[in-house]
Amino acid sequence: MTTEAPSARARSAATRERLIDAAVEAFAQKGFAATTTRDIASRAGMSPAAVYVHHATKEDLLFEVSRRGHLDALRIIRDADAEGTTPLERVRSMVAAFSRWHAVNSRVGRIVQYEFDALTPEHRQEIAGYRRDIERQMQRALEAGVADGDFDVVDIKGTALAVLSLSIDLVRWYTPGGSITPDDLATLHSDLAARMVVRH
Repeated sequence: MTTEAPSARARSAATRERLIDAAVEAFAQKGFAATTTRDIASRAGMSPAAVYVHHATKEDLLFEVSRRGHLDALRIIRDADAEGTTPLERVRSMVAAFSRWHAVNSRVGRIVQYEFDALTPEHRQEIAGYRRDIERQMQRALEAGVADGDFDVVDIKGTALAVLSLSIDLVRWYTPGGSITPDDLATLHSDLAARMVVRH
């Protein structure tokens, strides 16, 4: 039995990454529905037929972009949560990191948030699971703050969504390289989140 040479595997992996990068550019600029496989191939410097060697469908590319984006965001949230020693520090840290990630990765963020319905039911189910994991991470910090008496939060799930939406919604309007930096947004949103949950 023959095995694929390491160099060939490396070339294949590099090609897949080129296609994913090209798909991000195309989906962010034109939207999933208006993007063709030819658009993606052209941006990657490849023929349309070459796309199907690495990805069965255009939707598979969208799913891979969405999967990676959500897993990266989930990792960011978990790492930020671990940095806080109090519920308030946890909330502030998670919101700051989540907003910074969405600002730095605004194109990917726009795709993963607004092209969800273009995924197949099976893929939507997997992505929805990652979203629930992110929401639960915030819910646990809010629950801890309520238990300590520091937070005035009646609806844990609704408040978790509202707090996370500060970060998510910025991909709708944020322009990288403008006067507002990712760190500016991180500070602003963490301050707003604190005001939303702290008992006054």
